[in-house]
Amino acid sequence: MSDNNKQIQIETSAYYLPEQSEPESNRYVFGYTITIRNTGTTPAKLTHRHWHITDANGKVDEVHGEGVIGEQPHFNPGDSFEYSSGVMLETPVGAMQGHYDMLSPSGELFTARIAPFGLAVPGSLH
Repeated sequence: MSDNNKQIQIETSAYYLPEQSEPESNRYVFGYTITIRNTGTTPAKLTHRHWHITDANGKVDEVHGEGVIGEQPHFNPGDSFEYSSGVMLETPVGAMQGHYDMLSPSGELFTARIAPFGLAVPGSLH
């Protein structure tokens, strides 16, 4: 694997969705927005996503699939792509992390890592 993964910058933002949550039923719904930027000099295509979602009980869900929100975006140098999605936990606190599989025009696969980010109902962390 080369240093191509340094070409992809990923920003995350998470938020609680109280209108979709049912705390009395251990259902906590969070939305998140991801912004992906190609800060390098080589085009890339996002082919697959891999998520590790952990709740406060230590339960880990792994999510794998093609692309994001039904798309496999292509990034020329300087391009960015933003999307929003959601996740449900059984606890008011959790975390997500993962990576995207990226493909260069030469056929080289590389990984763009998504740093861990927290999911928390406001006021649940002291």
